[in-house]
Amino acid sequence: MQLAIEINHLFLGTLQEYQKRMKKLDQQYKERIRNAELFLQLETDQVEKNYVKEKKAAAKEFEDKKIELKENLIAELEEKKKMIENEKLTMELTGDSMEVKPIMTRKLRRRPNDPVPIPDKRRKPAPAQLNYLLTDEQIMEDLRTLNKLKSPKRPASPSSPEHLPATPAESPAQRFEARIEDGKLYYDKRWYHKSQAIYLESKENTKISCVISSVGANEIWVRKTSDSTKMRIYLGQLQRGVFVIRRRSAA
Repeated sequence: MQLAIEINHLFLGTLQEYQKRMKKLDQQYKERIRNAELFLQLETDQVEKNYVKEKKAAAKEFEDKKIELKENLIAELEEKKKMIENEKLTMELTGDSMEVKPIMTRKLRRRPNDPVPIPDKRRKPAPAQLNYLLTDEQIMEDLRTLNKLKSPKRPASPSSPEHLPATPAESPAQRFEARIEDGKLYYDKRWYHKSQAIYLESKENTKISCVISSVGANEIWVRKTSDSTKMRIYLGQLQRGVFVIRRRSAA
């Protein structure tokens, strides 16, 4: 009889033990829901903070890249401008510069009633000043070399002085091995590349601290560390010993 009453209470949900367990389960359920909501809010806040932080970092990196690209373009344009100016100077020195011909204008006859034209007195442009990077002796030596290359070679006769043995006073100067391969300079059994620190020595026993700024097809460009001016050094000058290159420490 007592068992039947308990079963009846169990079905009706009025059993005291059953009600305690249901209440406990309901509390655990609510606690888990609250913890899950708090965890979701925490994770959402953390993701939003990381998003804002990464967005600011990406914007800063973008601005830095823009500034770096602009500076690189300006430096490249300045480099090309200086190279063009130096090539123009070299052409003027060798006499290969192109002269600009004046534009021919046709003058019409003045009518009898027209006023006499007033002559246009304009200031003559000041002559351009050339800053020579080489000494007069080096320039004359280069010009003589160019003239020898342009003049046709005559066949030497057996009695010509070329077939006579050279005396010690007529022995050729010391020559150095110099060539350019894959954008690098091979000189005196050593390789030199762009941005390498060197010493540049000349026949006048001058020693200049320089940095190789670029390596061309038949020449190199060096920049003086004292005043940042640039010089062009040809392979022929290195081979003849007009200029001598020595390595130096970058520090």
